Amino acid sequence: MRQAKCLFWVILGLTLAAPLASADDDSQVEAEHDAATDGPLAQDEYYELFQVFADTLEQVERNYVEPISRRELMEAAIEGLLGKLDPYSTYIAPEEISDFRTSVESRFGGVGIQIRWNDDDLTVVTPLVGTPAYLAGLQTGDRIVAIDGQSMAAVAAEFTSIDARVSRAVELLKGTPGSTVDVTFRHADAPAKTVTLTREVVRVATVLGDHRDSVDAWDFMFDDKLKIGYVRITSFSRDTPDELRQALIALTEGGMKGLILDLRFDPGGLLTSAVEVCDMFVADGRIVSTQGRNVRERVWDAHAAHTFDNFPMAVLVNHLSASASEIVAACLQDHDRAVIIGERTWGKGSVQNVIELEHGRSALKLTTASYVRPNGKNIHRFPGADEDDEWGVTPNEGFDVRLSADETRRMLAARAERDVLHTSHAPVLLATADTSEGGPERPESATKPADAEAAPPPTSEGAPPDDPSGNAESDAGPAGAADVQNVAPESAAEPDAGSGADETAPVVESADAASGEGTDGADQPYIDRQFKAALDYLKGKIRQ
Repeated sequence: MRQAKCLFWVILGLTLAAPLASADDDSQVEAEHDAATDGPLAQDEYYELFQVFADTLEQVERNYVEPISRRELMEAAIEGLLGKLDPYSTYIAPEEISDFRTSVESRFGGVGIQIRWNDDDLTVVTPLVGTPAYLAGLQTGDRIVAIDGQSMAAVAAEFTSIDARVSRAVELLKGTPGSTVDVTFRHADAPAKTVTLTREVVRVATVLGDHRDSVDAWDFMFDDKLKIGYVRITSFSRDTPDELRQALIALTEGGMKGLILDLRFDPGGLLTSAVEVCDMFVADGRIVSTQGRNVRERVWDAHAAHTFDNFPMAVLVNHLSASASEIVAACLQDHDRAVIIGERTWGKGSVQNVIELEHGRSALKLTTASYVRPNGKNIHRFPGADEDDEWGVTPNEGFDVRLSADETRRMLAARAERDVLHTSHAPVLLATADTSEGGPERPESATKPADAEAAPPPTSEGAPPDDPSGNAESDAGPAGAADVQNVAPESAAEPDAGSGADETAPVVESADAASGEGTDGADQPYIDRQFKAALDYLKGKIRQ
């Protein structure tokens, strides 16, 4: 029992010290107030409960039929505790922390390819524009034979699970920027060849356009005749505001008269990024506010400087638009800055604070607040809420356009097709890439990596892409509802950073040819009814 008693005092000491690492002074004051008002009886019960936990842990550790590590037991206890909370409060274990940070930052050390395991072959789905793999000439459909001398056939023999095979390949491809990796690949029926690639920091673009130009950069102008722009945001990462600003500058210089902002399948991301995006389109007034039990209320207001407000907007959303994407849709709707078209959104209106544990080896993602849209209404869908309750973002009257399962499948397939680079226009560099700071020089138009990395089916070197089906979090939210989260070093910090859909391509003259059912084929890409409703709305506004 001595071991159990020691463990009890360690756990209790850590718990009593926890308020000192709270997000702000208000949290500490409130925590101290709660402790003071608990009284001696509550404190005694507190100690007794910890003694029960310590005794249980000690009994399992000593007497369970099979040995189990203390870490496994403690992590199970943490997960059990968080399981009593909402679905967005989670523990991020040491083996998951790297992928979590990659998803937040949308960048990682690697060579820049998206891969899929087809039968017995590891296949390149697409290289990312401007990355080492792109510059070395890897193309869609190439088969990777070996990575750093390790045969993919051997990997296939070692792992029966496709996921395990892909994970092993990703592990071999990723690494510290500046390090090298040998990739042996075969293009079509040509002999296999090996290239030495220098890993670098690969940024996964979150702002995508309609189709690519002659040098593989995104062209954000959907209709050159009517000057209608198209921008799709796949998630809200740290780089999203800068990417969007560059796209808007290009569109404005091109004479844009109307904009479609596509937030469908966007599970969210950083609160600060969502606020910055709203501020680009709204000149004044409230953007969003947050309220919580143990944190002070916070508000974010728009500023007039550098606002893009001289054109009409249509925002596309669906039932998998969540979190940060709902903040943007709600703000633009409440300020009458845009018409919202599509389906009612997911209803994920809570803020997660990410607190580092074990000096950054693991982390706790804890729901600390909920956010309120400019009109004061709620966005979060609480347990038990039905269709008549107030939650999510509902399309404007007359713009509720719901796609069938078949329409959604065709739309996703058409957009995924446009995310893939079928023919690389990059200069082929078969020698080892430059290891100097910043890596090899990039053609100016090819500095942004293609974002196909965000598409659901294939896997890239970065964190596994979010699954639009929502399976990753069951009924908790769209996979990754990469919660409007606050990333905090050890103690909680200011709200800060946390993905994917697809595209349209060659212009269908002023899109008049697109029917509600859409069109398949190379000359006239499939245009879904939500997209067509946005085009019709903007054409009407432009011609007024």
